[in-house]
Amino acid sequence: MDWAQSLRIVAPEELLSVAGIVLLVASAWGQTRRDARAVTWLSILTLLIAAAMTAPALWSGMRVDAASAFGGLFSGDAFAAFAKLLIYVGAAASLLVAPAFFDRYRAYRPEYPVLVLFAVLGMSIMVSAQNLLTLYIGLELNSLAAYVLAAFLKPDERSAEAGLKYFVLGALASGILLFGMSLTYGFTGTTSYAGIATALGGGAISKGALFGLTFVLAGLAFKISAVPFHMWTPDVYEGAPTPVTTLFATAPKVAALALTMRVALEAFGPQAAAWQQIVIAAAVLSIVVGALGAIGQGNIKRLLAYSSINNVGFLLIGLAVATPAGAQAMLIYLAIYVAMTIGGFVAVLMLKDANGAQVEALADIAGLSSHRKVLAACLAMVMFSLAGIPPLFGFWGKFVVFQAAVDAGMYPLAVIGIAASVIGAFYYLKVVKVMYFDEPAMKAVGQSDWIHQTLLAASALFISPAGYLLTKCLSGFAAAAAAALFHAA
Repeated sequence: MDWAQSLRIVAPEELLSVAGIVLLVASAWGQTRRDARAVTWLSILTLLIAAAMTAPALWSGMRVDAASAFGGLFSGDAFAAFAKLLIYVGAAASLLVAPAFFDRYRAYRPEYPVLVLFAVLGMSIMVSAQNLLTLYIGLELNSLAAYVLAAFLKPDERSAEAGLKYFVLGALASGILLFGMSLTYGFTGTTSYAGIATALGGGAISKGALFGLTFVLAGLAFKISAVPFHMWTPDVYEGAPTPVTTLFATAPKVAALALTMRVALEAFGPQAAAWQQIVIAAAVLSIVVGALGAIGQGNIKRLLAYSSINNVGFLLIGLAVATPAGAQAMLIYLAIYVAMTIGGFVAVLMLKDANGAQVEALADIAGLSSHRKVLAACLAMVMFSLAGIPPLFGFWGKFVVFQAAVDAGMYPLAVIGIAASVIGAFYYLKVVKVMYFDEPAMKAVGQSDWIHQTLLAASALFISPAGYLLTKCLSGFAAAAAAALFHAA
């Protein structure tokens, strides 16, 4: 084993680890508002440097065999790089919007950005894992930080409730995943993805290995909030502080979906027929339950939670295809989804009353277009894009996923997805109708700072028709990432 090469490949993770420890020590000595903001900006700088260190692997289309570290436990390939860059973007956005939110409660402390850094470290390990044990270490590191983040806002009882629910259900999911990993090890004799693929490639899968596969996918389904393991999502999204919800809806979602892709296509790839039915069922149920569940919601954060479940279903269509085209479509959709989600939650953070308190009820944003025209227009753009209405960029994300399903001959799955998109458009259009056609409630009259305005403008620009200028670039990077994944498989 070449230790120098291994340390070079894991350089972004080393940076996150060292920065997290140093800033944690620094936070113990400084607990003022100024100290917390300084740690926040240093954390954002760390993420930017980590992104710069990660990007070359994506540009060069690095394969697993050339990016393997520590005897095959870790990979810094193009697929991992693509996912990590999205993770860094989501984490940086959640850090940028955090100070203004927590300052109102006088609850912002330097521990927040440190916890985000450790969560990002766990996510980075998750998407680069080439072994079930490496996977579990990264997953638990991310989860432990996430549980604390969900309960970070002490003055709000909903935050403590969200943290407790997330912890209890997350521990259950971890147990299911660990049981599946133990079964997989027992029936294949190895925990490495390559070894599992070799063991499963010799013919029909045994019942024991099939049970292991099922339990592993069930544990991962919790992390991506796929039905029927979605029950935590609406409560946690609503109860957690909105910057934390912004993080949960972006970075961990990317990490969990990328991890699921790796495990399914690399480790269990030779037995795709065994897990395709599971993924198809989860995709259809997530699409339908997410769409129907969002219709009756009166809280915009809960609505976005069901929207997240709905979009996970569309993303799983790409995985169900189990082809390089499906993986590429999934990654394209994931990149667009991150931009739409950041825009949506930043818009929610900008919905404040005259006293600076958050406005979350749909009834309270009635007639928003009459006094916050730009905010209403941007939020409407996010909703239309999430609904997949052309010419916004969200349409292309859904189009490439459906196209991959059609090309693979999965016509019923594509038809169900398209039909559910029409149903889902109802609750997105409902938000637009409330903002533009209802009598003004004049609740959301508070102003926002330049950071929120800049993030919202950047998200709106990306998902606007101008985003189509990036299709060639985004398709190329997604194709390189998918190629690395299937090269390993």
